[in-house]
Amino acid sequence: MQIAERPSPSFNDRKRAVSLLVLHYTGMDDAEAAISRLCDPDAGVSAHYVVAEDGAVSRLVPEDRRAWHAGAGDWRGEGDVNSASIGIEIVNGGHCYGLPAFPDVQIAAVAALSKAIMARHAIKPSGVIAHSDLAPERKLDPGERFPWRRLAAEGVGVWPTGVTGDRTVRHGPGRGSGETLARLQAGLRAIGYGEPGDGEYTARTSAVVAAFQRRFRPAPVDGLIDGETANLIDAVARLTR
Repeated sequence: MQIAERPSPSFNDRKRAVSLLVLHYTGMDDAEAAISRLCDPDAGVSAHYVVAEDGAVSRLVPEDRRAWHAGAGDWRGEGDVNSASIGIEIVNGGHCYGLPAFPDVQIAAVAALSKAIMARHAIKPSGVIAHSDLAPERKLDPGERFPWRRLAAEGVGVWPTGVTGDRTVRHGPGRGSGETLARLQAGLRAIGYGEPGDGEYTARTSAVVAAFQRRFRPAPVDGLIDGETANLIDAVARLTR
């Protein structure tokens, strides 16, 4: 894989060993606009890599440095996700631009780059996450049109198969609490989401469920736990143990 060097000044020293790979979309017009911002010292943001729509890969920050891509959030109790992760920005206009499809050549490049990173740092498939997974109340990327199933087939991320269930709502804001909800919250927490697991359907729970759906059940993404979502939570929790 040919990688262009486009150094960003926005990085510092890691405080953790790398255990996560975080995938983002850029949410900007094109690759050059995204790289310009990620290399702007006044912006205070960066990523290790950018993958353009034509599959071209640029490296902005060395992997042994802490890029500033994740922001506030947590995963598996780790609050400094930037220190524990490699960040890949995937060029896509995002929700503000109607969430365009990701070209096949771009996803092929993301898969190849991700597998190389995972091999270098011994990152498990369960350690490949979305930006929205670690920051469900702030972020939506890489979005519900991102082909997680395709990547998981290549070992990049996990994907539950053969999971079904009715879509009758069991839990939602103001209409769900107790032991069953607490068990499902515990499943989300076991996967890695920062979910308190108190048996109450709070705004935080709704945001976490929506992030989970965006990743594993992208239609509909409503933040409500129906039978299918509940079964998927159980299945993904088993995959990530």
